[in-house]
This record gives sequence, structure tokens and C-alpha cells, in this order.
Amino acid sequence: MEVDFRYELQNRILIGEGAMGTLLFINGIDQCYEEFNIQEPGRIERIHSAYVSAGADILQSNTYGANYIKLKRYGLEDKVSKINRRGVEIARKAAGKDAFVFGTIGASRSFRKSDLSIEEIKRSFREQLYSLLMAQPDGLILETYYDLEEIETVLEIARSETEIPIIANVSLHEIGYLQNGVHLSEALSRLEEIGADVVGVNCRLGPHHMIRSLEEVPLPAHAHLAVYPNASLPDFVDGRLVYAAVPEYFESSALELRKQGARIIGGCCGTTPLHIEAMKRAIGTLKPVSKKTVRPRKIEIIEAGNINTTVALANKAKNERTILIELDPPKKLGIEDFMAGADALYEAGADSITLADNSLATPRISNGALGMLIKNKTGNIPLIHLTCRDRNLIGLQSHLMGLDTLGLNEILVVTGDPSKIGDFPGATSVYDLSSFDLISLIKQFNDGLSYSGQPLGRKTNFRIAAAFNPNVRYLGKAVERMEKKIKCGAQSFLTQPVFSENQIEEVYQATKHLETPIFLGIMPLTSSRNAEYLHNEVPGITLSEPVRKAMAAAANDPMKARAEGMAIAKSLAAAAAERFNGLYFITPFLRYDMTAELTKHVRTIDNKRLVEVATHE
Repeated sequence: MEVDFRYELQNRILIGEGAMGTLLFINGIDQCYEEFNIQEPGRIERIHSAYVSAGADILQSNTYGANYIKLKRYGLEDKVSKINRRGVEIARKAAGKDAFVFGTIGASRSFRKSDLSIEEIKRSFREQLYSLLMAQPDGLILETYYDLEEIETVLEIARSETEIPIIANVSLHEIGYLQNGVHLSEALSRLEEIGADVVGVNCRLGPHHMIRSLEEVPLPAHAHLAVYPNASLPDFVDGRLVYAAVPEYFESSALELRKQGARIIGGCCGTTPLHIEAMKRAIGTLKPVSKKTVRPRKIEIIEAGNINTTVALANKAKNERTILIELDPPKKLGIEDFMAGADALYEAGADSITLADNSLATPRISNGALGMLIKNKTGNIPLIHLTCRDRNLIGLQSHLMGLDTLGLNEILVVTGDPSKIGDFPGATSVYDLSSFDLISLIKQFNDGLSYSGQPLGRKTNFRIAAAFNPNVRYLGKAVERMEKKIKCGAQSFLTQPVFSENQIEEVYQATKHLETPIFLGIMPLTSSRNAEYLHNEVPGITLSEPVRKAMAAAANDPMKARAEGMAIAKSLAAAAAERFNGLYFITPFLRYDMTAELTKHVRTIDNKRLVEVATHE
């Protein structure tokens, strides 16, 4: 288009394009949409042309996911340049002299932020950016960025590489807030400062919620506002997402969006040429507003969390011996033996019982329910394991709010064994979040914010433990993961069981630079068969050859095998106690008599040392 985009934006409201993927999807296409730029360019051109006929002033190249990271899923990573250049060329052909053509770059991060580092995003973004710029679009549009760090990063790159206009759109889970709790007005102001010509919001929300979000956003000082709402909240019908909003609703909504200062109004998921035509009809020749009344933002004061007078396990382990004992919830109903075991372990000197979350992907009685029973009966707060496997993001947030409500604030975050190794191998392993993401989410809860960025009402008071597996070939890599978890918010670590005194020393040397407490795992063996099963079949556990031989020598005598297993565990516990304040005893098969004996053994050693110190003084 020969006219100047920035000049046009100063004087009138421009209508953006609607959804591309929606029109492809309703025609039965369910594959990489960007591949059609080189496979069936005529189909993409016809969609663009339909939007131009409907009144769109700005077309977006069909390149939203045309980066290395996303195209690799389809084996198209070598076609990044071709797909992007063709995307601009197709849009240009459809636009003619009637519309501007903007190169589209979508976000790479999902809510699993740990899947992609900023460096990976930068590399992928630069390749797509340069490919688009080679085709000489009229501008760039960055859209559907939920993560503010990501869009700030890529916008800085784009602004440093080109002077063409840039539209930078974020996306919201909740009205007015990004997922890290930053208010929309602040986020748009930050993008304006980096150099975006247009800042705005797209996707996820329909017109109603976008209007409400913009009511709290002032007109930018130098940039302009853009709004690309979804057609509505989606419904799920016959296996497909369906958007219900009719074009007439968009017609009236366009007028409200204009009142909020929008200079560009387009459509996102679920919108069609009919929606764009309705908005064009509504706006007509109306001039953009130059002043608006901003609705005062309601500042919600986030109160402190529940007061918990117990000393955090991590803090205690920084200064003195602290013993955690894992006691698996039962696989069957009936908790008499379990509760008797919990009592025995506390009487033996355990500082806390830890409750696994369906360990080995086998369903057990809810550890939250048992944790509450233990708390009510003994007054002690158990440490609740929380896996990423069994709950989606909705379930995780709900579960965490429930645990906070119950006062169960000691949490161990674990990835969780994949469901295929458990009793129901056909069950789905969710893994919406990685362990890094879940640690970060709980830390955000402690700041009083939900995943979506909205205030929770008050801060939680979770103490966050994380898992550390020293049974790996490259211990340094495992320590690097620990350090990354600490940055995410981990306050202590529980290790997989170790079965070698040399390994205990190696772990100590590799981690002694860390101030974060480590609870070293020790697990009594019950038999040679138990030892071989753990060594050969359980992920993350490796037994030393001397231990396996010692247990094999007692294979035919259960009493001897138990005695040998306890002797090994006591020796390992004594060695671990020399290096670590924190010890983590793992009860085998509800044999709490073994971990109770092990706990008494360590407490006896500690008491003897105290007596010796007092005597010498």
C-alpha cells in the first residue's frame, strides 16, 4: 500500500483482519496452517481476499507459528525462510492497493515457560524476523504473548533491526492482568517505551472482557492502541471448539472499543469476514478518540498468609539435625496401620512425615486427606508431595488453594513417574507444568498471585522443597538443575536414596557451595529381591555392587536379610549425618518399624556426640 501507515493511524481507525486458522479449521483442515503458504497458496490468498472485501485495512501474513521451534514439530524447520517470505507475498497479492501487509510473529512460550529458554527464543525469533523482512512487509505484528518477558525480549530485537511499524499485542488470562500479575496498562507502557508503534491485546478474551480491560488503560503517550478480541468464549461441541458470537454483536462492540481509544480493531479466534464487515460498518468514518476517562483501577491489597508458628523444615535443617520420613499412603481403603505407623515414626524422633503423591503412578488414598488427619491427631504438619503428572493447571491451582486452606504448607514438588509404569498404563500423564514451572507457580502463590496474575485474596505460606536425583552419570548436570530450581523458588531438596558412602561424599562435594538445605535419602532394604527390583526397575535408583552382593548373601533368610538391610542403612545414615543436617528416610512397604529403628539410631548417635562435646567442655 503506497500511503504511509503511521500517517493513516494518526487520522483514522483501521480495521484489522480476522482469524486465519478458524477459516481453515472449519473447512476440515487440521495440520500446520503455515505450510499452506507453499502447499496451497491459493487457499490462503482467497481468505485474505475475503477479509479485504469485508473492509480490512491491515492483512497479517499467515506466519503466526512459522518459526523453527514450531515448524520442527511438523518436520518443516528447514523451510522457515520460504514459508515466511511466501506468507508476505500471498498477503501482498490479496491486499493490492487496498490494505497494509504486516508480517505476523506469534509467541513461542506456552505456560510451560521452562520448556524454552530466552536464548532459544531469541535464535528462533531472529530467523523468522529476518525471513519476513526480506519480503518487505509494511510492518510487523507480534501477537498472543502471555509472557511479558518474551515479548519485551523479541520487541527489543525487532526494533533494533528495523524501522518499520510494529504492533505488539499481549494476551490475558484474566481481565486487566498478565499472568505474572502485571497490570495491562503497565505492560503496554513498557512495550511503548521499547519502541512499539502500536500496543494492544489479542486472543483469549471476547469483546466484553477486552472492553473492561481497556477501561483501566489510559491512551498511550506516543503509541496507539490495538484490540483483536476472540469471537467469544469457546464452547466444545462434537470434538471442536465453537465460537458463538454473531457479527451484530461485534458491530456494537466496535463502537465501545473505539470509545476506549482503539485505533486498530480486528478479530482473533472464531472471527470471520462477517465479523470484520460488521465492525467496518460500525466504525465507518468515525474519527478516533483523543481523550478518554480512565476507570480507576481497584487496587486489591494482598494480605499476609496464614500464620504458622511451626519452624519451616528447611530452616530447621540449616542449624540442626532434621529427619523426614516418607510413609506411602495405602493403596486400599483402611488407614489403621498407616496411622499407627505415623504415630510410631513421630515417637521415634521424626521431625515430619512425608506423604508421596501416588508414587510409581499407582493410585493411593489422597495424601492431602491423610495429611490433614495426621495434623489433627498429632499437631504436626506433614510434608505433602505434589506431582506434575496427575493434575492439569486448573487442578494444580485448586489443589494448592485447598492445601493452603487446610494449613498444609510444607510441599515437595516432583515431576512424577509417567503413568505407563503404574497400575493404569493407559491413563494420561498430564504434565501441564514441569517441576520448575510448578515451583515458580507456588512461589507466585506466596506473593498472593494466581497463575493468571489475579490476586488470590492473600498470600500463601508454602515452604517449597524440590527433588534431587544424585543417581546420574553426570552429577554436575544434576546440580545445575538444582541451581535452576533454587532460582525458581526451591527452599530445600530431598534426594533419591543413595546406597554408597562414596556417593554420599560425592554429593556433599558437589553441593557444598549451596546454602539450600539437602535432605539425603536413605532407604532400608528388605530383601535381595527388593534390592534387585529397585536397582533394575525403579527409575532414579541405583544400588552399589557391594550392597547388592550383601543382600544376595542373605537371600534365603528373611530375618538375616532384614538385619543386613538395616546394617547397611545405619552405616549410610551415619555417614550422611556427618555431612548433612537433613536426613530423609524412605519407608519400604509400610515397614515403619525399620525407619523408626533407623531414626532412633541416628538420634542416639547425635545424643552421644552432644554428651562428648559437653564432657570435653
